[in-house]
Amino acid sequence: MKKIVKTEEEWRNELSPTVFEVTRKKGTESPFSGKYNKNSGVGTYTCICCGNKLFSSQTKFNSGTGWPSFYEKYSEDSINYIDDNSFFLKRTEVICKKCDAHLGHVFDDGPNPTGKRYCINSVSLDFCEEK
Repeated sequence: MKKIVKTEEEWRNELSPTVFEVTRKKGTESPFSGKYNKNSGVGTYTCICCGNKLFSSQTKFNSGTGWPSFYEKYSEDSINYIDDNSFFLKRTEVICKKCDAHLGHVFDDGPNPTGKRYCINSVSLDFCEEK
């Protein structure tokens, strides 16, 4: 996979202000506000910045947190992990492996079979519905 590297100015020119704030500045959308929180379509969730495949709808579940949640990444090429100790919390940030976009965080309180809960900002996602 070829890594996508752009300057902050290039990203700012390509993305809406909200998408830029979340994906490039590690922002967080308000809970229950995202367009994919209650999406029940069948398909693949991709990175809004680069189109990299991140999650399958088959692994999406209702966590009740207000953000789309998944228990498994799409593939080994989907995401990377970064230790996040901001706000006096110890968390694991999830970023797109192809373009380093901030997606959200992963927690160890998800359902079987993985026990993971990838808590992802809707604004960092695009959805490709299966036809």
